[in-house]
Formats: sequence, structure tokens, C-alpha cells
Amino acid sequence: MSSALVWFRRDLRSFDHAALYHALRFADRVHCVFVFDTAILDALPSRHDRRVDFIHASLAELDAALDAMARAAGGAGGGLIVRHGRAEDEIPRLAVALGVDKVFANRDYEPDAIVRDSRVAQALAEAGIGYEDFKDQVIFERDEVLTQTGKPYSVFTPYKNAWLKKLDDFNVRSYAVEKCAAHLAPKPAGETLPGLAEIGFAPTNLAELNMPVGMSGGKRLFDDFAARIERYKRARDFPAVKGVSYLSTHLRFGTVSIRQLAAHARARGGEGAETWLSELIWRDFYHQILWHHPQVVERAFRPEYDAVKWDDAPELFVAWCEARTGYPIVDAAMRQLNQTGYMHNRLRMIVASFLTKDLGVDWRLGERYFAVHLNDYDLAANNGGWQWAASTGCDAQPWFRIFNPVTQSEKFDPEGRFIRRYLPELARVPDKFIHAPWTMGGIDQTACRTKIGVDYPGPVVDHAAARERTLQRFGVVKNDAQGG
Repeated sequence: MSSALVWFRRDLRSFDHAALYHALRFADRVHCVFVFDTAILDALPSRHDRRVDFIHASLAELDAALDAMARAAGGAGGGLIVRHGRAEDEIPRLAVALGVDKVFANRDYEPDAIVRDSRVAQALAEAGIGYEDFKDQVIFERDEVLTQTGKPYSVFTPYKNAWLKKLDDFNVRSYAVEKCAAHLAPKPAGETLPGLAEIGFAPTNLAELNMPVGMSGGKRLFDDFAARIERYKRARDFPAVKGVSYLSTHLRFGTVSIRQLAAHARARGGEGAETWLSELIWRDFYHQILWHHPQVVERAFRPEYDAVKWDDAPELFVAWCEARTGYPIVDAAMRQLNQTGYMHNRLRMIVASFLTKDLGVDWRLGERYFAVHLNDYDLAANNGGWQWAASTGCDAQPWFRIFNPVTQSEKFDPEGRFIRRYLPELARVPDKFIHAPWTMGGIDQTACRTKIGVDYPGPVVDHAAARERTLQRFGVVKNDAQGG
């Protein structure tokens, strides 16, 4: 009898799973494993990490789902083997112990993951065990969408047009895992999911936040969004409005299927679904950028902008991190991130522009802060978004696009509802001052019992002056590049 091992990573679901499907088609007995990889976990700065908490809860559901699916198909039961250690050690060790013929996994496109997978494949080969991986977390990967000259796209819109032209039913087909589920192998005797404490972590505020986890959580969020997707284009930019899907963490950890989401948007049609599909295409776009240009992890996508002289301003960076900039929309957004691990996409653009264009701080510092705090942190999308905001990345717009935090606030949180939710110290500030409270006179400050500089900080920089400094900062680089 042939046997296989499926290595789950950022694909924590039992349905429409490429590697699991191919393993079940290949082997008579299929084992499933997840590794709490200490190479990743040991680098986390806190033992209270919502992502680890999310993964742990999602694994419990996945374990039960695999067993139920196997039994429903007439098998003896299935489940998830969980290990805690370095994946490049644990996977070959377990594969040898189980005597499998091949290990199956879905591809990861991050540079460190590519190195890890190569080492695992090499160790397996030395043990006479095969390794095969599959596309699963994106619709199109690597070289599947190229220009007519065979080069990767560097600007989104032409990439999107080519992506849409290539999309067909085959690309969004679902893998019928359940049809072969009888081949799932029961877990070894005594195998249980370790508790958070056993892997060195503690519970977080996920339950308090009512954050849906696992496959059931992803389905609940999607069903809710599907009922209001027609309003997506009109509502998605307003953080006080329930306008977005809230599926980003589930996409990150694969508790939903990107194929099923894209298929739904394609079939639904209309401006809301089409706009949402465009956001899914952005996700593919940034993954192919990371694949073709792994240097973006540490350097600017546009090499000339590695010459940008960012300010050494640690006190301003800390004020940004701690939501003490004096700009309410920025501070409310940062409090949302710090308290919940989530930040609305419009706010991500605003705070990233503010850090780089108003405070003059290197985008890499902001990118790393997000990497620590975002529940949905994804290297490709996070890096792409930060470089877009800093004008060092893939963007057809010029570097002199600089968001004005006050006008952005007025446009996207006109009544200050989002601001007041996260900055209760500004609850009594009138609407006409909520976006720039430092413009209140002494009488108004007394009337709303909010003294600027005491109850809430004054602005750490003047936007107009900061804008001129940014124009000069990038202008110098531009002139040098042109030999001026």
C-alpha cells in the first residue's frame, strides 16, 4: 500500500485543498500534519500572539473535520498530527517514522519559506521519500501571468487586465477532497493537539474581540459579506461602516479557499463583486512581485529609491506606534491595530503615508511594526502596500502623491464615528474640529473638556511643512537619477 503525508501550513481547511486532494488520489493511506515551527515562533516578540491563538483554534476544528470527513466517506477516521519544533527537522523525521512514500504540500512564495521547503525536500530525498508541492493560495502564480515579452508585470492595472483575460472556469475549480477522504489515515494512538502553554504561548483577546476562527468562522464571515457585496465598492473606504469582507486573516491562514472566493465574485458580477475581485487580484499581484523580486523584502522595488535619505527620528516613530501623533485619524487607526490586530485597508494607506511622507521615517520600520501586530500579516501584501505608500514600489503614480491626513479623515470618517470609537478622549469634540482638534480655541476646548496638549496631544508635525520636506527628499533622488 502506498502512503503519503500532507503538510499543512497556511491552508488550514479540509475542503478544496490542492495538496490534500493530490495526496488522496496518489496514496492508499494519507496522514496529515501541522508543525508549530519554532524557527518562526521563537522570533515572535510576544508570547501573547493572536495569530498563534487563531492557528491553534483553527487546528482543533481542522482535526475534527478531517476525522468526520474520513468517517463519512467510509474510512476508519482521520485527523491531524501536530508537532512543535523546526519544520525542516520535524517533517523528514515524521515522514520516515510513518514510512510514507511522498510528502505533499501547497507552495509558499516567501524567500525564507522557499529555503525551508528546499531543505525539507533535500532531507526527504536523502531518505528516499518524494516531495511534491502545488499552487493553492493564489489563483495565478510565478510565471503564469506575464507581459507579451515574457516579463513579469510591475504595474497593477495591466497585470489585472491580463489576469482577468486568463481567468476561466478551470482556474477557479474546486478540488473534491471529500470524494477520496476514505484514504485518510487515523492519527497515531495518543496523538493530541498540544495546548497553547505547551508550545510556549498564552491565550489572547480573540474571544473578547469575537473574532471568528477556523473554517466555520471563515464561512460565517463570507456568508455575511456575500449578502452585502453589492455595496462593497461604495462602502469599502469608510472604517466606521461595515463595508469590507473581514476575510483577510482567513485568507492568510487558508481557512477559506481563494478559488471559491474568486469564483463567487466572478459569477456574481456587478460593481461590488468586480471591485472585490480586483482586491483579490492585488493579492496575486504582490505575490508574483515577491516571487520575481525577492530583494523587495529589504530594499526598494525601484532601486533608485534606495538612495532616499529617511530621517532618524525615533521619537516620532514611537509617537506613531503609540498613537500619539495628534492626528486623530492616524491615532485611532493605530489604536485599532494595537488593540485588535486589525486595521481597515483605507487606514493602512493613511498611516503608512503619514509615517513615510509626514514623519519622514523609513517605510521598513512601519512594515516591521505591522508584521508584528497584524493578524493577517502576509509578507507579500504588507511589503507591497508599504512600498506603494512610500512611493518606492510598484505604482504608476509619481512619488509626489502625499495623503493629507486631515482631508482623508474628513472624506472617509466625516462624522468622526471611527475616531471617537478608538479615541474616547475626543468624544465631546464637535464634528467641525474632530479631524483637526488643535484648531479649537481655548473656549471650545473648555466647552468640550478636551485640552489639547493635556488630554490629547497636539500635532507632532505640520503637514504642509512635512509635505515640502518630502517633495525635496524625493526630488533630490530624482535629480540625481537623471544626472541633474
